[in-house]
Amino acid sequence: MLDFTKFIKYSKPGPRYTSYPTALEFSDTFGYDEYIQKLKSQDPTRPLSLYFHLPFCKNACYFCGCNVVFTSKEDKMVRYIDYLKRELKILASYVDCSREVIQMHFGGGTPTFFNAPQLEEVIKEIKSFFPNFVKDAEISCEIDPRHINEEQMKVLSENGFNRVSFGLQDFNEKVQQAVHRIQPYAITKDAMDLARKYGMHSVNVDLIYGLPYQNLETFKETLELSLTLNPDRFAVFNYAHVPWMKKTMRKIDETTLPLPDEKLRIMQHTISFLTSHGYKMIGMDHFAKPEDELFKAIEKGELHRNFQGYTTKGGADLVGVGLTSIGEGVDYYAQNTKEMHEYEEAIDAGQLPFERGIVLNRDDQIRQFVIMELMSNFKLDIKRFEKLYGVEFKSYFADAIEALKPFEDDELLSMNDDFIECSQTGTLLIRNIAMPFDAYMKKHAANAKTFSKTV
Repeated sequence: MLDFTKFIKYSKPGPRYTSYPTALEFSDTFGYDEYIQKLKSQDPTRPLSLYFHLPFCKNACYFCGCNVVFTSKEDKMVRYIDYLKRELKILASYVDCSREVIQMHFGGGTPTFFNAPQLEEVIKEIKSFFPNFVKDAEISCEIDPRHINEEQMKVLSENGFNRVSFGLQDFNEKVQQAVHRIQPYAITKDAMDLARKYGMHSVNVDLIYGLPYQNLETFKETLELSLTLNPDRFAVFNYAHVPWMKKTMRKIDETTLPLPDEKLRIMQHTISFLTSHGYKMIGMDHFAKPEDELFKAIEKGELHRNFQGYTTKGGADLVGVGLTSIGEGVDYYAQNTKEMHEYEEAIDAGQLPFERGIVLNRDDQIRQFVIMELMSNFKLDIKRFEKLYGVEFKSYFADAIEALKPFEDDELLSMNDDFIECSQTGTLLIRNIAMPFDAYMKKHAANAKTFSKTV
């Protein structure tokens, strides 16, 4: 059993590291002209990963940290499709669209808030610009089980989608009421059956721990019900309560949120429960069956992390399309505007809706490699790192190594001349273990309202 008193001390604000540097460092000092130049100068031999943000939802889920537009108006959705098409046309003048596409993801919002003909229209338009999808491309879509029908699933299947991710969160009715997301088991089961019927070879379900009124006993019931759906992957996220950033989170009564020691018990049980039922922990928050490619990738130390989560598809340039989308190149991140009127104004002016980003200097790239290796594979091969970057690890990261000694004393990781490797318990605190390598943490240390808590 975990010594909870020991681990509560690690409960402090920290990034999730979907990027390094994090989005907090993005700014308008990375200008539009420089961004266009980055797009034009991309290596034509590198494959592409495409992300499309479909931002609409009918109602607010109070726990959600995504960039969402609430609407039920059909004309807004039709209008958005038109602007997506126009954005693609502008993008095609700067990006070599003949490059291989190895990954595409529809995120939201609720992508399946768009009906079947609308989804078909968007997909056909994308493939008219990017015709070179590889045979084993990973093509995925986030799905709210409350907003999916057979016609939509058929469109996804016929257009090559092979992965879906279902938002489940929690099956407990009291929890669902508190977060404004009523989703009975039967609705989720129907969505899962549709995915299997239409040949989705990998189905993920998302759970969240740390929500109002949750405790170990209620979450045990959610896990047992979730297992009956037989998903290929689980994503079990620690709820990020950031009401200073997301107004809808202010509707949550903070006195009903479980305390850090209860959340640790939930996560410890989740790991034990899922591993005893044939799943393996993959990166932070994720679990997969042994036959899953993520499982095989982590065994080889080849798992990657990007804004879509964990993937085996590394070495690609990520192009973000749509409101708030984020793109990533070898040495930059770029984000589209978050405001719909600004998004439309840019496209009306014949420009990409780029708002801000960051160009990575050499130190950023060095630290990015280390942090992403730890976040993805729970392990850093020091000799490989030194060969790649031509720096001596111990001297370059002397401060970080010193900061990691308490983790070593608590048997959360082991360090030697060749490897830094997390223990199984240490994986629960991987964000904390990565943080000493983050050069930007010091300037955020005094501000508690920056990141969600790690525990």
